[in-house]
Amino acid sequence: MSIVLDTNVLVYLLRNKEPQVTFIKSLLQNEEELLISIVTKAELLSIAIQNNWAEKKLSDLEKLLDKLLVVPVSAMDIVKRYAEIDAFSQGKLAGHPMPSKYTSRNMGKNDLWIAATASITGSQLITSDADFDHLSDGGFITRLMRFK
Repeated sequence: MSIVLDTNVLVYLLRNKEPQVTFIKSLLQNEEELLISIVTKAELLSIAIQNNWAEKKLSDLEKLLDKLLVVPVSAMDIVKRYAEIDAFSQGKLAGHPMPSKYTSRNMGKNDLWIAATASITGSQLITSDADFDHLSDGGFITRLMRFK
């Protein structure tokens, strides 16, 4: 099984936040294929620049990224799924209504890319926030795991 990690999951690991770190490290040691969107890589590098990370922390980030398969967003199927998820999230995807327990929303653009990556690769998406819940119930993400 492949797993797409949301950016916030890797931030927990890099900031050494327990108990999430134990869970994430177990993922890194298992035989699942761990994927991230290129968007996640860009977000992590932006965090590093904005916070003026020291060489040691930058090195830790590079070692972590080396363990993950980075999926580009240039593939047309990911681009198309991005557009579908965006329209669905705003309640405007013809023939695919929003589940009644949710309201229309504007998702963050980077979250759209991450969701499209998980959807097209058929991967489980692991995140720590509820931003993707409506996509799981709407059938765009088949396996979603949220932790706090």
